[in-house]
Amino acid sequence: MNFLNLLGIEFMKVKRSKIVPLIFIAPLLVVASGVAALSRYFTPEYTNAWPAMFIQSALVYAYYLLPFSMIVVCVIIAGRETQNNGILKMLALPISRQTLSLAKFCVLMFYLFMELVVFLLVFVVAGMVATSTMGVTETLPALYLLKWCMGLFLTMLPCLAAMWAITVLFEKPLLSVGLNLLLVIPGILVANTPLWLAYPYCYSGYLVSCSLHDFTTETSGDAFALMPFLPCAIVVFAILLALAATQFGKKEMR
Repeated sequence: MNFLNLLGIEFMKVKRSKIVPLIFIAPLLVVASGVAALSRYFTPEYTNAWPAMFIQSALVYAYYLLPFSMIVVCVIIAGRETQNNGILKMLALPISRQTLSLAKFCVLMFYLFMELVVFLLVFVVAGMVATSTMGVTETLPALYLLKWCMGLFLTMLPCLAAMWAITVLFEKPLLSVGLNLLLVIPGILVANTPLWLAYPYCYSGYLVSCSLHDFTTETSGDAFALMPFLPCAIVVFAILLALAATQFGKKEMR
């Protein structure tokens, strides 16, 4: 069985789950509240309305709502294997535990990507309604929005690997959800310390905080530096993904 066939099986497993409705909840909540709260201050002469609305919506979303929804997705995907010893049936096939874990993580990345697509689409629609209602004639900054949404996706990958590793290590759903929540909550505090480089739960929020800094100081991308973030993020991502792969299904194989 090749990896693409395995991915197809994994997507079939979650096809009838509640993941798809779930990825709409956080974007709808955060965009509706963020755009509505800010748009009341708009005037026809207002400039940089789109970046202001984006930062207002994305700040809480990146620190909390996006990680929260991904925690639930991790538990749903992992739960498909723990029910009725499904993992033993999968491992009876000519595939390794590590490959199966990697396939599940690819499914997680897909749903992360889809949620950010939903966030972007909902934000664009809400933003167009807000700007047209208040008479703001500013052009939609498509490249700006795509750049920051892609940044959110990439900076969430180490966090997603951490969530998956904890979900694998602590098989009981309540325990894995609780631990992940406890690690997400202080993210906004850790982001203001030098320790943020080793704390993947704050990466995406830190990125939006940097965009806020650039917006208020009228600079261009100076707050978020790729070095030393990039090598640290790659190392954290690789370690956590390897940990999840080596521990996945280990208990059931004993």
